[in-house]
Amino acid sequence: MRILIRTPDRDVAIHGATLAEPSGDFDIRLDFAQGHVRPGLINAHDHLHRNHYGRLGEPPYPDAYAWARDIQLRHADLIAERRALPRREALLAGAWKNLFAGVTTVVHHDRWEADFDRDFPLRVARIASVDSLGMVSDLAVPAAAPRFCLHVAEGVSATATSEVDQLDRMGLLSPRLVAIHGVGIESEAISRFRASGAALVWCPTSNLFLLGRTASRELLEDGLDVLLGSDSLLTGDGDLLDELRLAHRLGFLSDARLADAVGATAARRLGLPTPSLDPGAPADIVVLTRPLLEARAEDIALVVVGGIPRVARLDLVPALGALAAAGRIRRHGNIRRWTSASAADPDFAIPPRGTESLSTMGALQ
Repeated sequence: MRILIRTPDRDVAIHGATLAEPSGDFDIRLDFAQGHVRPGLINAHDHLHRNHYGRLGEPPYPDAYAWARDIQLRHADLIAERRALPRREALLAGAWKNLFAGVTTVVHHDRWEADFDRDFPLRVARIASVDSLGMVSDLAVPAAAPRFCLHVAEGVSATATSEVDQLDRMGLLSPRLVAIHGVGIESEAISRFRASGAALVWCPTSNLFLLGRTASRELLEDGLDVLLGSDSLLTGDGDLLDELRLAHRLGFLSDARLADAVGATAARRLGLPTPSLDPGAPADIVVLTRPLLEARAEDIALVVVGGIPRVARLDLVPALGALAAAGRIRRHGNIRRWTSASAADPDFAIPPRGTESLSTMGALQ
């Protein structure tokens, strides 16, 4: 299938799963009087199967370990109830949260799921991951893995702030490390972490909810590769766009470094293709109607993953032709979008939000 996307700043063409020259004949033409097109966003940290629980706990906590112990006691019944959701439904809840925010690739910080290889609507980066030093008895990082993700210093307790020292003694403080959070990296540990060549995934709304603070400006200064993650809705405030707006307000990173934290820097550190709109690049794109660092989910007009339109504003549905009838309308909060997913997937993919049939589209516009 050939698709042409026309925006005021650039025309982008899709042929199959890759971008092509914007010339010739097209099966679908999508015209935008306003907005701009860019490569899809990269979310460097989420737990896709935990986005339907809601925020849990009574923060602030000294570290994530204390939070985990507390919610297992305080919310045991709710956790058991939500854990009973079929696995694919739980994973799709996280997928659609990300897709509605313009994310086309995500790092799922948990075991690889067979569903990711079975018509999953979102790209999931295949990265080795280990939970954290305090959650595993034997930290086994494959020697051949070029990179691995690990929660590091998610807290301000003595336990959390000592984790850079522990990793250094274990020989794991290196350019292979993609550390998540880093809130408790302080004092002399900052210079050691920065000198190690490790990267940091920053999740500011999750940190502020759980701990009442986030990674320091000193740690995040120029010279460190910073990626951005949303974390799951157990602790995160919303989606990757929410993280971007908060990070922008905090002012720790320049606008260019923030854009790269969900783009070029993230791709390089995660071993992914360089985000590009040039012909031959993967057809992972998003059309936004506001600048990236100001955008909310309602400003996402179109999301394409691997050449397949996955999320589209309702006024675009007629132009989708035969694709339109194969999709469905989903609600994400107050946002309604046409979406494309496997016919075998459940209608109820973003609890407690639901979907509506295409026959109701007129009433939604």
